Amino acid sequence: MRVLEPLIELRRGLWTTLRSMFEKQVTTQYPEHKRPVKARFRGLHVLKRYDNGLEKCIGCALCAAACPADAIFVEASENSAEVRYSPGDRYASTYEINLLRCIYCGFCEDACPTEAIVLGDQYELTFTNRRAAIYTKDMFIEPVPAAGKPTPQKTGPGMFTRSVPEMKDPSD
Repeated sequence: MRVLEPLIELRRGLWTTLRSMFEKQVTTQYPEHKRPVKARFRGLHVLKRYDNGLEKCIGCALCAAACPADAIFVEASENSAEVRYSPGDRYASTYEINLLRCIYCGFCEDACPTEAIVLGDQYELTFTNRRAAIYTKDMFIEPVPAAGKPTPQKTGPGMFTRSVPEMKDPSD
């Protein structure tokens, strides 16, 4: 019986291989055809803007405080009526994320009072050195909408009285 056991197992393995040769292939041609990601996928960060072109980030650094990997660095500066980047009193003059440290947990999204930082659906990340893995604000900020103006903008005094939007019930 022990002599036939390897032959039986060999036959089972060859039968599995032969059977799988005629099944439909599940391989996709990656660079040409990208697979869609799920709705709750957490990819590369995106820094959002309002419809008028102002940045949603008010430089509060709550995302950096909530980050368990200490991957986010935020430095805030003051807004003025002549030079305005966000509707609040401050804006993030420096916003950096070290993607080698980031664990894509989504705590930065949850901590943001203005819903400025979100984890998008971009999953193609490559770096040639450690410095290239540190993304600055210019690398992941959303482009200016068609109806908006680029920042900095000149605004009238008292135009923005609220930097944090009204809270709404979550939809999903």
